[in-house]
Parts: sequence; structure tokens; C-alpha cells
Amino acid sequence: MVKSLQVAGRLIELDEDLCLVRLADWDEQVAQALAEQEGIELQAEHWLVLYALRDFYQEFDLSPPNRALVKYLAQRLGKEVGNSLHLNSLFKGTPAKLAARLAGLPKPANCF
Repeated sequence: MVKSLQVAGRLIELDEDLCLVRLADWDEQVAQALAEQEGIELQAEHWLVLYALRDFYQEFDLSPPNRALVKYLAQRLGKEVGNSLHLNSLFKGTPAKLAARLAGLPKPANCF
């Protein structure tokens, strides 16, 4: 079942996991709309994580599972941001899956 999202007059197609069908559709307005669906108001720390995730995807061509996400963010942004407790608080206990979705990326392979 494909769902969609209206953002600034554009129809954004979503897959069964509510991830973007076309990665090129992502922009900050799309991220805001996806976050609103989750009841999240994106703050500066969210954006740091989302852009770092997009860089990870560009470099490795995959959405990182949780352990790789934490390690990557700790190396890139410091241990204040790159730790499980902090990421869980930012992304409602499912940082790898939800952050990837908000960053416009596919669901990590090991997420249910």
C-alpha cells in the first residue's frame, strides 16, 4: 500500500514503511511534514542527525542500523549527540528507523 503526503503543493509518495519512494523528493519541508506526523518538532539537534544520516547514506549507500548510527554520530558530532539515550529521546525510542525516515532515506535493513 503506497501512501502519500502533500507538501507545498507537491504529492510525495511513501512506501509501506512510510519512507519516501523517491529519495530526491526530500527537502526540509518534507522532513518537517514527516516529523509532524510523528508529533515531533524538529530542533537543531534533530537537523544535525538528519543531515549526518544523509551524508552516511551518500557515503555507504545504506541507512545505518542503530549501532552503526550511534558510532557514526559519536565520531562525527561527538558523544553528546552520538549516544543511544540521547538519540532515543530525540527519535521516540526508534532512532535508526525514525531518523532515517525523517532524513528521506529507506528503512534500515534490520529494523522491523
